[in-house]
Amino acid sequence: MRNWADAAWVYGDRRVASLFFFGFSSGLPLALTGATLAAWFTEAGASLTEIGLVSLVGLAYAFKFLWSPLVDRLPLPLLTRMLGRRRSWLLLSQVALAGALLGLAAADPASMRGWTVFWAAMVAFASATQDIAIDAYRTEILEDDKLGAGAAVLVFGYRVAMVTSGGGALILAGTLGWDWAYGCMAALMGIGIAAVLVNPEPRAVRATLTASTVRGMRQGWAWFQDAVIGPFAEFMSRPGWLAVLLFVALYKYGDALLGVMAVPFYLKIGFSLAEIGVVSKGFGLAMTLAGAALGGVLVARYGIVRALLFAGVLQAASNLVFVVQAYVGYSVPVLVATIGVENLTGGMGTTAFVAYLSSLCNRAYTATQYALLSSMMAAARTFFASGGGWVAEQVDWITYFLISTAAAAPGLLLLLWMMKRYPDAERER
Repeated sequence: MRNWADAAWVYGDRRVASLFFFGFSSGLPLALTGATLAAWFTEAGASLTEIGLVSLVGLAYAFKFLWSPLVDRLPLPLLTRMLGRRRSWLLLSQVALAGALLGLAAADPASMRGWTVFWAAMVAFASATQDIAIDAYRTEILEDDKLGAGAAVLVFGYRVAMVTSGGGALILAGTLGWDWAYGCMAALMGIGIAAVLVNPEPRAVRATLTASTVRGMRQGWAWFQDAVIGPFAEFMSRPGWLAVLLFVALYKYGDALLGVMAVPFYLKIGFSLAEIGVVSKGFGLAMTLAGAALGGVLVARYGIVRALLFAGVLQAASNLVFVVQAYVGYSVPVLVATIGVENLTGGMGTTAFVAYLSSLCNRAYTATQYALLSSMMAAARTFFASGGGWVAEQVDWITYFLISTAAAAPGLLLLLWMMKRYPDAERER
C-alpha cells in the first residue's frame, strides 16, 4: 500500500498527462447521442418512450467487440505506414466522427426524424471505433502502477468533453440553435486529431506490427486465430470469467438508468436548456474532475477492487439526490447539489471502473479484450436503459429514481462475492 504523496505523484508522468486529450476526444460524442440528443428530441415533442428507444443508437458501443479484432490487428493503407497501427485507426475514426456530426447538425428530429436517428447511429459507430483504439493505446503506453492515474486523467478529459457536448451544447442550442450546437461539436474533434498527430505510437505496437500483422495478411486462417479467436480464448481460460462479464454489465446499470432520463426530467420540471447547461458546465465539471482525481488516488492507495467497491456504493447512493430534486421540483440550488453529487461520485466510479477494465486485459490483445469488456458495460447502458422512458411514463419521478438506485445493487453484491471467491483478482496480465 502506497502513501498518499507517492500515489498522487503518478500524475506527473507525461504519458499520463497526454491522456487528457484522448479522453476529451472519446467523451465528446457520447452526450451528443445520449443526453443532448434526448433534450433535442424532447424539444421536438417526442414522448419519453420514444426518447428511451432513441438511446438504442448506442448499440454500436455494445457490439464494438465484433470489429475490435480488425482495429487491433488490421493495418490501414498508407496511414499505418505513416502513423502506426493505433494512431492510424484513431485518425480515421475521428475524421469519420466529425463528418457524421456535421450530418447530424443538418438533420432535425421534428421534420427529419429518420435521418436524425441515422446520423446519430453513425456518430455512435465511429465513436465506438475510436474508443477501441484509444483504450488499446492507453493500456499499452502505461505500466500497471500508472493505470489508475491514466484512467483518472482520461476521465478528466472525458468528463470535460461530456460537459462540453452536454452543458455547452445545450447553451449553444438555446441561443444559436441545434444545427450550430452540433456543428461546433464537429469542429472540436480537431482536438483529438491534434493529439493523435503529436503523440507517439506505443512501442509494443511497433514491435509486433511486422511479425504479427504481415504474417496474418499472408495466412488468413492464422491471422483469424491470432486476432479473433486468441483474445476471447485467452479471456475465457481465466477462473470466473463469466462472473467478470456479468459484473461489468451490471456495475453501471443504475447510472445508465438514471442518465437516459436525467435531462428530460430537468426539462419536464421546468429548467431551461441554459440553466441545465450552466450548472453542469461550471460546478458540475469541477465536481467531476475532483471525483476523477480522488478515484485515481484511491486506486493507487487501496488497489483497484476496493476502490471500485467504495466508489460503487457512493455512486448508487447519489441517485437518491434525484429523489430530493423530484420532491422539491424547480430549484436551482437543489439542481446544483444534484448535479454536483452525481458528478463527484460518477467521476470516482468511472476512474475505478476504467482502471479495473484495463487491469483485466492481456497486453497481447488489449484492443479486442478491452472492447469486449467495455461492450458489456455499454450493453447495460443501451439495452437495459432503453426501457427507462417507458418506466418513467408508468410511475412518478420519485419512484423512478428509487428504481434506478436499486438497479445498482446487483452489481455491488456480485463484486462482494467476487472479492471473496477470487481474492487474487488484481494481478498482472
